Amino acid sequence: MSDKMILTGIEVFGYHGCSVEEQKLGQKFYVDVELNLDLSAAGKSDDFADTVDYVKILQCVEEVVGGTPRRLIESVAENLAQKILSDFAQVDGVKITLHKPNAPLKFTYSDAAVEIYRAR
Repeated sequence: MSDKMILTGIEVFGYHGCSVEEQKLGQKFYVDVELNLDLSAAGKSDDFADTVDYVKILQCVEEVVGGTPRRLIESVAENLAQKILSDFAQVDGVKITLHKPNAPLKFTYSDAAVEIYRAR
């Protein structure tokens, strides 16, 4: 299947990281979500009932990334992917890219990110 719904640059404040400072102060995370699903019915019908409500996907991202602190962004991405697959039956697969551009490190870099893909 080649149909995709893509949401990029979703900004969520969260408290993830290995240091006490990160889990206390928090920071902005940016999330890209790519959903694999059949969009042909929605394309033909122009009916909202035939697609996934991306506002609900955005709420899901906010709930997971803004929720329970995790030490690893890999864990955050995994939890988000599993929640989307669990909550949205139309989604066959999901790619999550979780960006953590402001990790408190002494190095100069523009971004740290993980990307995962999970499918049914």
